[in-house]
Amino acid sequence: MDFDHPSRMGARISLKGEIRFYRVLKFWNCHADTSVVMNNEVSAATAIQTEEVTAREREILTVMEVARFLRVPKSTVYKLARVGELPASKIGKHWRFLRRDIHEWMHGRSRQS
Repeated sequence: MDFDHPSRMGARISLKGEIRFYRVLKFWNCHADTSVVMNNEVSAATAIQTEEVTAREREILTVMEVARFLRVPKSTVYKLARVGELPASKIGKHWRFLRRDIHEWMHGRSRQS
């Protein structure tokens, strides 16, 4: 057996006259800073989540999607958009809404109550 290589190094322990050979872990010489590795993984995951949230906030919703989100009839969404209470843009005959604006509008209404 080659004992010069760190992964093949072992320890001899004598217990009551018995000699046993125990294999030392392969990475006994490596000092991996797990906090750095973990922090890098958390940072990468957080960056991906932040990008997903940003993309989701910029998402454009239709009347049906807003109605489903707010759990109201489509007619209510049309009415609120028409009178300017609900933040919306009209493109031709179609109303469109930014998810971020709808969230802010809902939070603003809940604070007023």
